[in-house]
Amino acid sequence: MIGIESLSDSPGTVAALAGLLVEATALGASVGFLHPLDPAKAAAFWRESLAQAAAGRRVLLGARDGGALVGTVTLVPAAYENQPHRADVQKLLVAGSHRRRGIARRLMAEAEARAARAGRTLLVLDTATAEAARLYEATGWKRTGEIPGFALLPNGEPCATAIYWKRV
Repeated sequence: MIGIESLSDSPGTVAALAGLLVEATALGASVGFLHPLDPAKAAAFWRESLAQAAAGRRVLLGARDGGALVGTVTLVPAAYENQPHRADVQKLLVAGSHRRRGIARRLMAEAEARAARAGRTLLVLDTATAEAARLYEATGWKRTGEIPGFALLPNGEPCATAIYWKRV
């Protein structure tokens, strides 16, 4: 049974998150890093993200299968005072071994529910993959457009990024 929970800093959690990020980057996901991603660099990223979550500056959710962390998503409230209603969804990652089981949908539903409970009524995200775009569109996200050359794929090639939004 897959459970969704808030994540906090622990050696096992950091290592599992780093593994998810390294794997996603190796599989070609444009999630902010280039391949090959040093696991220590990935761990440092997640330690900082978990510290921000502990300080209330983001929500970091994890999907666990038994005790194993198999997915994650991050909700980052907008930092500006004129955007108290908005948050960004970032780093939706699911382990390759656990894809196509509805885990990404469950993570997104929980992120949306938590955003709504916190008074965040507008969510935004960006993606460079058609697979993720299908998930977002199937769950009610609206595509605003595409920005060519917005980011780099893990192999260093420029890629277009699609921007999505959703009211919750």
